[in-house]
Amino acid sequence: MNENEDRASPERTAVSASFFNRLHRYGTLLRTKWWILLLATAFGAAVGWFLLWHTLPAYLSNGRMIVSLKLSIPNASLYTEELNNFFGTQAALMQSGSVVNRVLLRLQTEKPELRAVPVVVQVTISPKTSIFNLRAKGDDPEYTKAYLEMTMEEYSNLKKEMRSQATDATKSGVQEELGRLGAELETSKKATLNFQSTNSAVFLQDMGNNIGNYLADRSKQLADLKSDLQLLKLLTLDQNLERQQNLTLRNAAKQPGSSSAKTAQSKQEGSSGDAADSEDASEKTPANLGGVEAEYLKAKQEILLLKAQREELGEFLRPKHPKMIALDEDIVRKEKLLEIFKGQSKDQIANRQHVMELQIQNLEAEIKDLELKFLETSKKMSDYQALKENNRRMQAMYDGLLTTASTLDFGKEISQESVTILEPASPATVVPPETIKRMSIASLLGFAVGLFILLFLNRLDDRPTSSAEMTEMFDEPIVGQIPLVFAKDKTAGIVAISADDDRHALVESYRNLRSSLVYITSPQPKTIVLTSAIPGDGKSMTSANLAITIAQSGAKVLLVDADLRRGVLHKHFNLPVTPGLSEVLSEQHLWSNAVQSTSIPNLSLLARGAVPKHPGELFLSPVKERVLKEVIAHYEFVLVDTPPIMAADDVSNLAPFVDGVIMVIRAGYTSGRVAQAALDLLYLRKVNVIGLVFNGVRANASEYYYYKYKEYYAT
Repeated sequence: MNENEDRASPERTAVSASFFNRLHRYGTLLRTKWWILLLATAFGAAVGWFLLWHTLPAYLSNGRMIVSLKLSIPNASLYTEELNNFFGTQAALMQSGSVVNRVLLRLQTEKPELRAVPVVVQVTISPKTSIFNLRAKGDDPEYTKAYLEMTMEEYSNLKKEMRSQATDATKSGVQEELGRLGAELETSKKATLNFQSTNSAVFLQDMGNNIGNYLADRSKQLADLKSDLQLLKLLTLDQNLERQQNLTLRNAAKQPGSSSAKTAQSKQEGSSGDAADSEDASEKTPANLGGVEAEYLKAKQEILLLKAQREELGEFLRPKHPKMIALDEDIVRKEKLLEIFKGQSKDQIANRQHVMELQIQNLEAEIKDLELKFLETSKKMSDYQALKENNRRMQAMYDGLLTTASTLDFGKEISQESVTILEPASPATVVPPETIKRMSIASLLGFAVGLFILLFLNRLDDRPTSSAEMTEMFDEPIVGQIPLVFAKDKTAGIVAISADDDRHALVESYRNLRSSLVYITSPQPKTIVLTSAIPGDGKSMTSANLAITIAQSGAKVLLVDADLRRGVLHKHFNLPVTPGLSEVLSEQHLWSNAVQSTSIPNLSLLARGAVPKHPGELFLSPVKERVLKEVIAHYEFVLVDTPPIMAADDVSNLAPFVDGVIMVIRAGYTSGRVAQAALDLLYLRKVNVIGLVFNGVRANASEYYYYKYKEYYAT
């Protein structure tokens, strides 16, 4: 991980600074406005005590009730409630307006002598029980007890009425449902009878079974025909004849005693003797087939026999022997005859294929008719079964409702009491006032109101208390932070710093301000105006101490008091007020004659002089420009203390002719809006604002560090 990744991001640093800044601001607010919280808390406690003192004594009466979970109806649970909602429903019902109105009406009618007072009824439930605890609280003991008694009675009566209404409504609903089910049951029975009048269930069932069996047989026959037709088309003539012969022999073998069966048996025993035996077998085997096919097989066997004889004779006779020639002629004649039989056999196989195709078409049509009949029969049976099931279901529902209707009145008689008063209302006793609790609540409310007032005041207050707030409010840099100091002698006030001053933090802060002017700003300003937005920001003290600090560094400094109305710089140095700047601007004295030396080496003072009738007019004369040019030639720094910007227009006329302006803002005193308005006035006159001096910073501010190192400045 590199160094940049280890450092906190600027956003995170800004958020952290903002948080601690707000924390410091709230702390300052509490230190300065703590009396608001104390006053608000005391006021809340006083209001609570007043209300407690003027509150009439309260009386408490207790009672207990048992409430059953459901209305019992034999063989039917027609009125039940969810267990999770039951207790809450009953508690709300006890406190409902219906019960309250009943109670108030009974009290007015039966006990008019009692004084009516507001009564509050609280309902709680004992854990893991259905016991309800009722507490009535009111200002009159007799009325409170009577109110609780009648609340329990009226709740019990209301439950009885609700059960009775629920039972009557249930009975009416059951009767209506019975009538509807009876009509539907009769309609269903009539539909069943109509079906049975036109259809016989037994006949339909037998018919469906027969059709199903016959359909299965015909489907098997169709599959066999399709298989035979496919083989007939794929096999050659000889293969078809051989297959036909095998089928004939197999069928004949299934019938013992027949000549075909004996031939098949002799053939299976492998009796292949001499040529005579073969000839007998060949004469009998084709006979198993019929017509041309048998002749074809017979001619084929004869050709084979003639060829065999020719081969035997060929071993002893020459080809031109009369017997050999005769055999050749017989073979040629037999082969011609074989071709004739072969053609006829192919025609017969084609005819057989055509017959089989017709049979398949007939079977498919027959199977389709059978499937339609089977589906029709099955549908009728399904309709019949559905009618029977509907009759059975509706009959069961009708019988159940009939039983319920007959037991509703009986259940109504035996289930009247679902509410029982376990403990009647007790005599009302005085409730001790909760003094500590009510006073604590009142004090907390007063404290909360005071806190709200503090936050509201803080929201309206735009006076900065820390440099972080200054940074948020202003774009100008903060060139110095001056700590808050207090005068040792209130009559003399705060004195300027000296060479052996023990206020180390104060001295260091002005040295820091001096460094900012000397090293930070570029080019280095020679003529500087120090001003503020409003009176009381400490600009005069800041001007005097900054001039002393610069002079202590060895630079030649002239301090000019340009506040012709209320300038006090001469008092800090114990010098006379006249002659001064007012006499110089009015050309009564030369500036060189009005400048006075101070006790600080390298530091001179031009006091304000006598207060003229129109001070602002003097700054409009061209004399000021000439004086500024002359004094800057004799001094390295010229510091000018002017009136507040918002109090007089002198600064606006003087500031454009100097190198820069430093504005002093006092922590917790100067309004941010007013200070910004003063800066805007300077910018309108194209004034160079060097920066801001944050004066009167408290030592415990989070960004101020000089006071944190007091021991560092110790001698």
